[in-house]
Amino acid sequence: MKIELKEISVRELTNGYEDNEESGVFSYDGKLDIRPPYQREFIYKDKQRDAVINTVQKDFPLNVLYWAVRDDGNFEVIDGQQRTISICQYVNGDYAFNNRYFHNLANDEKEQILNYKLMIYLCSGTDSEKLEWFRTINIAGEKLTEQELRNAVYSGSWVTDAKRYFSKNGCAAYNMGGDYLTGSAIRQDYLETTIQWISNDAIESYMAKNQHKPNANPLWLYFQTVIAWIQTTFPSYRNEMKGIAWGSLYNTFKDVELDSKTLETEIAKLMEDEDVTNKKGIYSYVLDRKERSLNIRAFSPNQKRQSYERQKGLCIVCKVKFDIEKMEADHITPWHAGGKTSADNCQMLCREDNRRKSGI
Repeated sequence: MKIELKEISVRELTNGYEDNEESGVFSYDGKLDIRPPYQREFIYKDKQRDAVINTVQKDFPLNVLYWAVRDDGNFEVIDGQQRTISICQYVNGDYAFNNRYFHNLANDEKEQILNYKLMIYLCSGTDSEKLEWFRTINIAGEKLTEQELRNAVYSGSWVTDAKRYFSKNGCAAYNMGGDYLTGSAIRQDYLETTIQWISNDAIESYMAKNQHKPNANPLWLYFQTVIAWIQTTFPSYRNEMKGIAWGSLYNTFKDVELDSKTLETEIAKLMEDEDVTNKKGIYSYVLDRKERSLNIRAFSPNQKRQSYERQKGLCIVCKVKFDIEKMEADHITPWHAGGKTSADNCQMLCREDNRRKSGI
């Protein structure tokens, strides 16, 4: 991998600045792609944007920018998109700083800004080398997320098309499934989640395989299918449904015949059960019956003490006496059989017998 330090002026950076919704955002005589497919939309707040211009006007040093060198000799921004756009938009007259647009400045003030020097690190190398480099330098400012870093490595026609569905404010994925996903579309959370679902957590492998595909249609169709399955299987929406690993549940149970009415009856009952502390886990539990998803309420120290004293310190199984710290609480009647997490349903077992009983 080759890394080169280059100095350019604001005049050079902003020359040929163009922001087009279809073609993208470019500057540096059209040689710099400011918003390549893996980058997010402009997210700087006014205060952050103004801080950049204030730094430039005062001739204070601005953090180093990072560009990748493309095969054709042109460049793309890896780190510093927000700072770059802030500078280009100001010089272009898109906003005012301290109530003055760039065209309101005196000639010497304009020249000071245009002659301001920016330090650029240029990186060229293999995809794997770039990914490691991206992770290393991604330490300041508005950090790239892991998915944005992946998008950088596997950029191409597939990523560009996938972003159309998953990576814009108000995108199709948000409109269809926003109630079921957490995170932000522009920070690539929706895209990352969907790839994670369809690939069974093999995100980078999936992206490498599809990098040069002409479109992301299979991914979008898969997402639509998952959302339709959720809405059909669990038609009564609750806030707890947001952020569940729906893709994993769909992959496992998509071919199982499920009765949505029966599931809803059980879900409603479990929602009212005070022993169930993880309400989100109900949706996976009604399918896979794994109680650990529910985080059944643990016995309190007082309940444990009551049971310990009642048993006179003896393990209910081996009848050997232990200190309370060396014993564990257990439901006499299991929770799934209707037993509650209450003092009268608590028994103390030594650790060995409790693990044996639990099958651990």
